[in-house]
Amino acid sequence: MADKTDAILQERSKTHGSFEMNAQLSQGIKGVFHYGCMPVKVAHREALDMIALKLSRILSGQADFKDHWDDIAGCAKLASQACDEKNAEALAMAS
Repeated sequence: MADKTDAILQERSKTHGSFEMNAQLSQGIKGVFHYGCMPVKVAHREALDMIALKLSRILSGQADFKDHWDDIAGCAKLASQACDEKNAEALAMAS
Protein backbone atom coordinates (compact mmCIF):
# COMPACT_ATOMS: atom_id res chain seq x y z
CA MET A 1 0.00 0.00 0.00
CA ALA A 2 2.80 2.43 0.88
CA ASP A 3 4.39 1.96 -2.53
CA LYS A 4 1.14 2.87 -4.28
CA THR A 5 0.66 5.90 -2.02
CA ASP A 6 4.24 7.01 -2.59
CA ALA A 7 3.76 6.70 -6.36
CA ILE A 8 0.60 8.83 -6.20
CA LEU A 9 2.35 11.48 -4.10
CA GLN A 10 5.30 11.54 -6.48
CA GLU A 11 2.98 11.98 -9.49
CA ARG A 12 0.93 14.72 -7.77
CA SER A 13 4.06 16.66 -6.88
CA LYS A 14 4.69 17.14 -10.61
CA THR A 15 1.46 19.11 -11.06
CA HIS A 16 0.73 20.31 -7.51
CA GLY A 17 4.20 21.20 -6.26
CA SER A 18 5.44 20.28 -2.82
CA PHE A 19 2.99 19.64 -0.01
CA GLU A 20 4.87 22.04 2.29
CA MET A 21 4.74 24.91 -0.22
CA ASN A 22 1.04 24.21 -0.86
CA ALA A 23 0.32 24.26 2.86
CA GLN A 24 2.07 27.60 3.35
CA LEU A 25 0.39 29.26 0.37
CA SER A 26 -3.05 27.79 0.99
CA GLN A 27 -3.08 28.71 4.68
CA GLY A 28 -1.91 32.24 3.86
CA ILE A 29 -4.70 32.73 1.33
CA LYS A 30 -7.29 31.19 3.67
CA GLY A 31 -6.12 33.55 6.42
CA VAL A 32 -7.06 36.50 4.23
CA PHE A 33 -10.47 34.99 3.47
CA HIS A 34 -11.26 34.11 7.08
CA TYR A 35 -10.38 37.43 8.61
CA GLY A 36 -12.97 39.36 6.64
CA CYS A 37 -15.59 41.21 8.63
CA MET A 38 -18.67 39.93 6.79
CA PRO A 39 -20.36 36.66 7.76
CA VAL A 40 -20.05 34.04 5.03
CA LYS A 41 -22.29 31.02 4.46
CA VAL A 42 -20.71 27.62 5.04
CA ALA A 43 -21.00 26.75 1.33
CA HIS A 44 -19.23 29.97 0.37
CA ARG A 45 -16.50 29.48 2.99
CA GLU A 46 -15.88 25.94 1.71
CA ALA A 47 -15.73 27.19 -1.89
CA LEU A 48 -13.22 29.86 -0.83
CA ASP A 49 -11.13 27.23 0.99
CA MET A 50 -11.12 24.99 -2.07
CA ILE A 51 -10.23 27.92 -4.34
CA ALA A 52 -7.37 28.82 -1.98
CA LEU A 53 -6.07 25.26 -2.26
CA LYS A 54 -6.31 25.33 -6.05
CA LEU A 55 -4.53 28.71 -6.15
CA SER A 56 -1.73 27.32 -3.99
CA ARG A 57 -1.34 24.42 -6.42
CA ILE A 58 -1.14 26.85 -9.33
CA LEU A 59 1.46 28.97 -7.52
CA SER A 60 3.61 26.04 -6.37
CA GLY A 61 3.02 23.50 -9.13
CA GLN A 62 2.15 24.03 -12.76
CA ALA A 63 0.12 27.08 -13.71
CA ASP A 64 -0.53 25.49 -17.11
CA PHE A 65 -2.24 22.42 -15.59
CA LYS A 66 -5.79 22.93 -16.87
CA ASP A 67 -7.45 20.88 -14.12
CA HIS A 68 -6.44 23.49 -11.51
CA TRP A 69 -8.31 26.22 -13.39
CA ASP A 70 -11.29 23.97 -14.13
CA ASP A 71 -11.50 23.07 -10.43
CA ILE A 72 -11.60 26.78 -9.51
CA ALA A 73 -14.42 27.32 -12.02
CA GLY A 74 -16.30 24.38 -10.51
CA CYS A 75 -15.92 25.70 -6.96
CA ALA A 76 -17.08 29.14 -8.07
CA LYS A 77 -20.10 27.62 -9.81
CA LEU A 78 -21.09 25.72 -6.66
CA ALA A 79 -20.77 28.93 -4.62
CA SER A 80 -22.88 30.73 -7.20
CA GLN A 81 -25.54 28.05 -6.95
CA ALA A 82 -25.59 28.52 -3.18
CA CYS A 83 -26.40 32.20 -3.84
CA ASP A 84 -29.24 31.18 -6.12
CA GLU A 85 -30.68 28.89 -3.43
CA LYS A 86 -30.60 31.70 -0.88
CA ASN A 87 -32.13 34.15 -3.33
CA ALA A 88 -34.89 31.68 -4.22
CA GLU A 89 -35.68 31.22 -0.52
CA ALA A 90 -35.78 34.98 0.03
CA LEU A 91 -38.10 35.48 -2.94
CA ALA A 92 -40.42 32.73 -1.71
CA MET A 93 -40.58 34.29 1.75
CA ALA A 94 -41.33 37.73 0.26
CA SER A 95 -44.25 36.40 -1.79
